[in-house]
Amino acid sequence: MFSKSKINEPGPKAADNAEAAKTAPAKTGAPAAKPPASVLSADLLITGNIKTTGDVNVEGQVEGDVRAHLLTVGEGATVKGEVVADDVVVNGRVVGRVRGLKVRLTSTARVEGDIIHKTIAIESGAHFEGSVQRQDDPLATGAKKMPTTAAPASAPAAAPADKPKS
Repeated sequence: MFSKSKINEPGPKAADNAEAAKTAPAKTGAPAAKPPASVLSADLLITGNIKTTGDVNVEGQVEGDVRAHLLTVGEGATVKGEVVADDVVVNGRVVGRVRGLKVRLTSTARVEGDIIHKTIAIESGAHFEGSVQRQDDPLATGAKKMPTTAAPASAPAAAPADKPKS
């Protein structure tokens, strides 16, 4: 006599359900695709600063500061300026300060400048001249400048030039 069937219960009609599905925003579980890294090709010379929230692969030359999420300096690339990124991978040459949460110098890296990092990895064969300082937040804009009176970590102090005898 009594049934728990929903046949006779009031509710939206099938046509209403189809219309609601068309107007409702599509729900996807996957996050939006990350855009590919910007590549500065080997024949490119940039004079000026670069700032992005994305990833950058430098294969050419940059004369200026570079700020990115992930910065990769290619084997034949040179950056002359400050480098600031969450992740920094140096395969080429950097002349200037490097600040990053994770800094990696590969065996082909050549760095002339101070490194401020949270974690660092230096492969055998990498050339590094400067000082290294660990900070919990190396990306903070108020990061302390490194003392300029300290001798570089991997190079002996320069001998004074010979003065001409009078």
